[in-house]
Amino acid sequence: MARIKPFKAIRPAQDKVAFVASKSYEEYSKNELKSILKYNPFSFLHIINPGFKFHKNITGKERFALVRNRYLEFLEEHVFVKDGEASFYLYQIAKGDFKSLGFFCACSVEDYRKDVIKKHEDTIHRREQLFADYLYTVGFNAEPVLMTYADDSSISHLFQQETKHKPVYDFTSTDKVNHRLWRISSKEVISELKSIFEGMDALYIADGHHRSASSNLLAQKMETEDAKHTGNEPYNYFMACLIPESHIKIYEFNRMVRDLNGLSKEEFLIKLDASFRIEKKEDGLYKPTKKHHFSMYLDGEFYSLYLRKTKYQFTDALSQLDTQILYKTILEPILGIHDLRNDKRIFYGFGKHNLIKMKDSVDKGQFAVGFSLVPITMEEIKSIADAGLVMPPKSTYIEPKLRSGLTIYEL
Repeated sequence: MARIKPFKAIRPAQDKVAFVASKSYEEYSKNELKSILKYNPFSFLHIINPGFKFHKNITGKERFALVRNRYLEFLEEHVFVKDGEASFYLYQIAKGDFKSLGFFCACSVEDYRKDVIKKHEDTIHRREQLFADYLYTVGFNAEPVLMTYADDSSISHLFQQETKHKPVYDFTSTDKVNHRLWRISSKEVISELKSIFEGMDALYIADGHHRSASSNLLAQKMETEDAKHTGNEPYNYFMACLIPESHIKIYEFNRMVRDLNGLSKEEFLIKLDASFRIEKKEDGLYKPTKKHHFSMYLDGEFYSLYLRKTKYQFTDALSQLDTQILYKTILEPILGIHDLRNDKRIFYGFGKHNLIKMKDSVDKGQFAVGFSLVPITMEEIKSIADAGLVMPPKSTYIEPKLRSGLTIYEL
């Protein structure tokens, strides 16, 4: 049973929403950040980068307190307004032929603890604790956890009816993405949505494992401090955007390694031959199209690597994952990369033209070899999560990427 609830969102004023909503901080280059902070006083980036006002890089608890101050200033200056009644918020993202329709709601920390909300990535406790401390000080969620649910015709019908109404937001950001938001405040619709989700066995985190884990830590801390704790307090929930599985797009991360671990090209190929049938490709760029097939770029040439299944055993859902196969057959035993998250010899790339970028990086001598994979499927993500297993880092790049500051949930 998945529990969701509406909330009274803090939202940008209608005439300022296009200026407020921002991508995740990490997605901007230094020059982009500097330009936005200098010329757009309404950007949500001013809240999460409060040191800009003082021309100083501020970190730790001091930064957290200043984030809280900037947030309160946005409220005082009516850049943000608070809705008067609890609502769900239907959110559509569209760019080119890609369109995704989901909704913002509050999800239960208890569901996270009971594995109703399922995970497929590992988290770093240090980062969990840091963000929990951040939430404790600032008192709000501004970046939702992206979660998926099984497509449901009843939900689709409800949303189709809601989108016939005029949206409260309709704007296009500078990256040519159109954003629309509808507020669902009808008690009947809210009750029906809650009832449908109560009948679901699971929700799956697509993006935001650290944010959900940190919300759990925050709730644990607040429970011990709140003598009147009931389980219904805002800190027992966190903001999420729930999207049907068919509206999620999953892309692959390529892997590039700086050296061949002391091996010559010929020695490296001989070692690969134990686990793969190797074919040199003569037709320019080569990208794999099937599971357990890989593309490799080495010394100016593309190769296809076909897994020798007689040499590799599938034992569980994780062992069948291409990112895991690459790790267990090449990256760890041959190239000596044991820590995929922290080893400086490996780099991950994604994007529409990433195969070309991978080739160019190897040709320039920045890396010795590159590997391309086919994207992981939603079914594989669910199999990993249902089995309580963890994917290797950088196994998926998932869209849509949600904006920060579009709706805010106060804890």
